[in-house]
Amino acid sequence: MSISKEQVLIEALPYIKEFHDSIMVFKIGGSIMSNREVLEDFIQDIVLLRYIGVHPVVVHGGGPEISMAMERFGKKAEFVGGLRVTDKETLSIARMVLLGNINAELVSLVGKYGGKGLGLSGQDGMFLMAKKKAPVKVDGKEPVDLGFVGEVTRVNPEIILVNAGKGYIPVISPIAVDEDGSNLNVNADTAAGAIAVSLRAKKFVSITDVEGVRARPDDPSSVISQFPAAEFESMVKQGIINGGMIPKVEACVKVVKEGVEKAHIIDGRVPHAILLELLTDRGIGTMISRK
Repeated sequence: MSISKEQVLIEALPYIKEFHDSIMVFKIGGSIMSNREVLEDFIQDIVLLRYIGVHPVVVHGGGPEISMAMERFGKKAEFVGGLRVTDKETLSIARMVLLGNINAELVSLVGKYGGKGLGLSGQDGMFLMAKKKAPVKVDGKEPVDLGFVGEVTRVNPEIILVNAGKGYIPVISPIAVDEDGSNLNVNADTAAGAIAVSLRAKKFVSITDVEGVRARPDDPSSVISQFPAAEFESMVKQGIINGGMIPKVEACVKVVKEGVEKAHIIDGRVPHAILLELLTDRGIGTMISRK
């Protein structure tokens, strides 16, 4: 999908006026971050948004990188309902990958393109609080204990608001803390959604490596451009939304129900997908609405 430079300039002004001084939360997944060209496009878009007056907040995952690191340590990744089963060693690996590798790299790229990145995790200022997630039951089987997997209980957004207001671009790893100060691994989509609600974000955008929600999961041409949040559970039961797409869409459904204006799932493989989605008249991917 391409668009002329002239058309971008003509179409952008009303959107820039609408979005000026608003907060937007962007969640980027590990599958997108493995493609350097795509990743740099994303960071350029984020920095550009900051310069036109938007306050972007980036929440990143790192699933593929964590799984590859686990293999190097002789461990096999296991998922239940789209969530990673996380024992103590897996939690340590996740922390190493998310905080030590991915977060630092994203902050560095923000700086490369002229922005001021600020790396954070949920333990900084205790801003992302969680409790251990209850065992998950899938397809009528016995409930599975996910281990050190967290369910967000509270977001204390002060550290984000203060720094975003000073021109920084927060880059957040989804490692949370419980009331005892112990770490829990939180699904990045879930964490990003909770953060968006706490910040009263104007938009929540999930950047992924698929075209959007597909009416037929194996058919890339069957993207559903928009659907109301109320249809989510029915679509899961029908198998339209399945696997790792479940927490992505669930996060979008939750944020629009709790006050975020619009939630989007867009294909980050499209060059400068964010600019196409936010600053032009054409939409891409799937939008989840309240009604």
